[in-house]
Amino acid sequence: MASPATSNLSPKLLLVSLLLGSFVVASVGNFYQHFDITWGDDRAKILNNGQLLTLSLDKASGSGFQSKNEYLFGKIDMQLKLVPGNSAGTVTAYYLSSQGPTHDEIDFEFLGNLSGDPYILHTNVFSQGRGNREQQFYLWFDPTADFHTYSILWNPQRIIFSVDGTPIREFKNSESIGVPFPKNQPMRIYSSLWNADDWATRGGLVKTDWSQAPFTASYRNFNANACVWSSGSSSCSSTSPSSTSTNSGWYSQELDSTSQERMKWVQKNYMIYNYCTDTKRFPQGLPPECTATTTS
Repeated sequence: MASPATSNLSPKLLLVSLLLGSFVVASVGNFYQHFDITWGDDRAKILNNGQLLTLSLDKASGSGFQSKNEYLFGKIDMQLKLVPGNSAGTVTAYYLSSQGPTHDEIDFEFLGNLSGDPYILHTNVFSQGRGNREQQFYLWFDPTADFHTYSILWNPQRIIFSVDGTPIREFKNSESIGVPFPKNQPMRIYSSLWNADDWATRGGLVKTDWSQAPFTASYRNFNANACVWSSGSSSCSSTSPSSTSTNSGWYSQELDSTSQERMKWVQKNYMIYNYCTDTKRFPQGLPPECTATTTS
C-alpha cells in the first residue's frame, strides 16, 4: 500500500512543547507543511490555504500523500469524509507504515459500498512484516455525509484505534509471550484512494462503476502529538515519560473503565470480523495474543 517515495523536506514545526520530560512535537493543521502529495498528479489537491486535502480516483489512476515526518510513537488524528454514493470497489487507506520487508504498519482502510450499504472499516496491525490481524467494523453513522475523526494512539504498551474519540480496538504489547510489537521502526503517515475491485466489495463480486468517477475523499484537521524521528534520533528524550510522571499523557495512556465499556459496545454491535475468533483460518490454534486475551 505504500505510496511512491518523494523527497523528504524538513517541515516547519508549529509547536515544540515540553511534555513530561520529553520534547514532543505537536503538529497541527496545515497540509502544505506536513505532507507531500506522492502520486496521482492533479488528482490530489491541497486547498483552502492548506486546511483541506482531497484525493480522487478515476479509471486511469488513484492518488495519495505521505507525511514529511517520520514518527516513533504518537497520537495521530485526522478528519476524513469518505467517497459518497456508489463507492463499490474503492478503498480509502489511512495508515502508518515503515518501509522494508520487515515493516511495521497500523491500518485504517475504508472499503467502498453500493449506495445504501454501509462502508466497512478494516483495521490491521503489522509487526516485523507480519500482519493477519484484521478486525472489521460497520460505523454507527454515515461516513460520507460529514467529516469524522479517526485516531491512532501508538505508545510502547498498546495501539488504540478510535473513531470520534470512541475506542474501537486495542492491540496490546504482548512481547512477553513472543508476539512482535511495533516499537523500533519509525513510521510515516500515508493515505491513498485506489481501485481494489478485485477484493474490496463483497470479496470482489461488485466492481467499480466508472460512470460514477471521479471518486473523491476529503481530509482536514490533521493533528499529531508525537515523537518525530530525524537523523537517527527522536525528538523525545531517552527517558521514558512514563517513568517521570504519574500523569504521562498519550505516551502511557491506557483505556479507563469507561473507555473499555465504550469499546465493548462498539465491538458487540458493529464488529463484523475478528481474526481472534476465526478458528477456520487458524486450524493449528489462534494467535497467542488472542488466547492470552491481550488484544480486544
